[in-house]
Amino acid sequence: MLTAPRPAPARLSDHDRPVAAHRWILAAAWGIWCTGFYSLTLLSFLLPQIQGELGATEADLATLTAVGVGMTGVGGLLFGWMSDRLGRRASMAISIVAFSLGNAACAFAPGFGWLLAARAFAGLGIGGTWGAGQAMLGETFPPALRGRYGAIAQSGAPAGLGLATIVGSFLAPHLGWRPIFLLSAAPVLVLLAWKRLPESDLWLEHRRRLGAGELGARDRRPILAQLVGADLAGLFARAFILTILNMSAYWFAIVWLPRYLQKDRGLSIFGSGWWTLTFVAGSLLGYLTFGRISDSIGRRRAFAIYCAITAAGLLMVTLFWDVLASRPAVGLACMFIAGVGTGTWSCYGPYFSEIFPTRVRGAAMSIIMNVTRGVQFVAPLVIAGVAGRWGLAGGVALAAGFAALAGLWVWTLPETVGARIEV
Repeated sequence: MLTAPRPAPARLSDHDRPVAAHRWILAAAWGIWCTGFYSLTLLSFLLPQIQGELGATEADLATLTAVGVGMTGVGGLLFGWMSDRLGRRASMAISIVAFSLGNAACAFAPGFGWLLAARAFAGLGIGGTWGAGQAMLGETFPPALRGRYGAIAQSGAPAGLGLATIVGSFLAPHLGWRPIFLLSAAPVLVLLAWKRLPESDLWLEHRRRLGAGELGARDRRPILAQLVGADLAGLFARAFILTILNMSAYWFAIVWLPRYLQKDRGLSIFGSGWWTLTFVAGSLLGYLTFGRISDSIGRRRAFAIYCAITAAGLLMVTLFWDVLASRPAVGLACMFIAGVGTGTWSCYGPYFSEIFPTRVRGAAMSIIMNVTRGVQFVAPLVIAGVAGRWGLAGGVALAAGFAALAGLWVWTLPETVGARIEV
């Protein structure tokens, strides 16, 4: 008996398993996020050298860190708009150019003011490295596998932090901070292979239907107006609050973790590097396991569990440090556990792709992720203030509280695991 051949899938997301186009999309989303996050976190490891050469004060260093993080919020607004209006590929490519040029400008900065401006420009580009890539991945991968592949793309963050740790802790003391920034402009070279990256077919279909007049006036309104419209405002606000809570937990810990380990706990730059790498190793495990677990038990339940893990690990390496002082192996294990809990970041790409419609998906994801990160420009300033009374440990320990709150807030959002994304 002859059977008709199965018709080719109409969309990339209709495939049962990833094909070549999916692999290019995954590589691009992972690579741009890895190099962008590397560029963002590298500065934390170069602060002592910058301070020594430029004579910067502690307040200057806090400002330098805050401006770089804060400008990612501005980049989120700009590149989020670009993603929905010009395409996922264009948004990603321009952001790579921006943060690469910013890194190169840092290398040649003649003084602190120029370094501050260059760092702001790099932060602007870094703000475009997440939203478009994760939106493209969410729109093209099979729904049943979206969580695990979104997690693989998200693992670019701990990989980028690990690379920044290695470069900042082990290479920068020998090469100097200026050559390190110059080398960090290399990601722009990836654009030589950019033509191999396909555009999201779902985004292309949406733009075709918009141009043909098949969609209503709502889809033609300015993107920000759509996000605060009656149908999306509540959802957008709840997703924003969830992200800012989890973002605060992460940045209150990671921005000053190397400084905390060196100044409060007396570790050398090499010692703090190894402790941070232990955190990174836990993060990699957390990021990769979260995707499969969330595909199995749901986005919200997995998120709450991983938030609890983060809170427990951070409390152990701050408030209970005296218990660990004579047991370095146990301390390292707690750092690893705290890293595992950061696997919550693997939730956002798949979850927000499922929550928001195509007409605002790139902007919503980019704005939420980057504006909440941009707000973290106050984190170095808050920790610097807290450190005067309770030490850096007190500031870092605040992260545990934010993690616990995020684990509770996620239940205000709908469960969407396995949802099919429509135009």
